[in-house]
Amino acid sequence: MPYANNFKSLLIHKMKNFPQHYKEMVALMQEMGGEIPETMQGFHKLHKAAIATGSLTTQTKELIALGIAIAVHCDGCIAFHVHDALNAGATKADILETIGVAIMMGGGPSLMYGCEAMEALKQFEEKNKLALV
Repeated sequence: MPYANNFKSLLIHKMKNFPQHYKEMVALMQEMGGEIPETMQGFHKLHKAAIATGSLTTQTKELIALGIAIAVHCDGCIAFHVHDALNAGATKADILETIGVAIMMGGGPSLMYGCEAMEALKQFEEKNKLALV
């Protein structure tokens, strides 16, 4: 058991701070918008159109995007889509089930990024609790 506790402690210290990572990526994307404005405006329009409610809700689309983010191993995407899925009304159970589907589709590497997505969920939940106090 001591090994398991040490491993968990090591893992926690190695995990990203996903709410902070989200803020850093927002700032970098704003900077990128100043450098290549047409491209970033085009991406923003694409994102806005793709995520808008249609036959699928925005919440469902954010969960799909999270599953893809896990499967393609994109830390920044995980931060954004956990954040945005929660803002769109997704529950912890919704996000965890999405992580399960991503693991099924992506195998072992997706399991590792699924763990990161679960950690992002915990961090954003904790941040939201603190904001309500």
